[in-house]
Amino acid sequence: MNRRSAPFAIVISGPSGVGKTTIEEELVSQDPLLRASVSATTRPPRDGEESGRDYFFLSREEFERMKDHDLVEWAEVHDELYGTPRQFVEDEFRAGRDVILNIDVQGGNRVKKTFPDAVLVFILPPSFETLRERILKRSAREPTDLARRLENATKEIDAARDYDYLVVNDDLETAVSQVRAIIEAERCRRERHGPDFVERFKRPAPRRKS
Repeated sequence: MNRRSAPFAIVISGPSGVGKTTIEEELVSQDPLLRASVSATTRPPRDGEESGRDYFFLSREEFERMKDHDLVEWAEVHDELYGTPRQFVEDEFRAGRDVILNIDVQGGNRVKKTFPDAVLVFILPPSFETLRERILKRSAREPTDLARRLENATKEIDAARDYDYLVVNDDLETAVSQVRAIIEAERCRRERHGPDFVERFKRPAPRRKS
């Protein structure tokens, strides 16, 4: 697949249990010009995880030094810090790949400020009751934890109005197809091509000398 437009960031957000990670994995497996972002974190690696593949594992001091200038976005979750290294994203852009970021809505807004041409896609459940069932199926949870997650989901869904695209994950294959169509359409946007891109189609290419 040839690269014709400038690479850009795609943010995928949505409430817990809506299927964001599965959609991201399917998209990356289908598209050689798409790379999943690798986050930095202060949490220790789990069995089988590798730094640079699953996460960039940093000390809290290292992370704190990166927060102001070297991270596109960051957040604290369960007393651990998570963020998107700017260098990773920019290196992928230079390699000609778009970068997909599976992050929350606050992170999505920060990415948009850093990369104004980023595309924000919000994944919605077919219904709130379906989302509740999905959260319950993922693992056995205490009622208070379930209530907290559903409350957070309501707040996150409210933020969907700030996103460029809305995709309902009722059927995984359809949802993946729709997000991929969004990415392909965005690659065709005139603004993502250089100012002289159209000029090359107005005249024949010079003939090679034999």
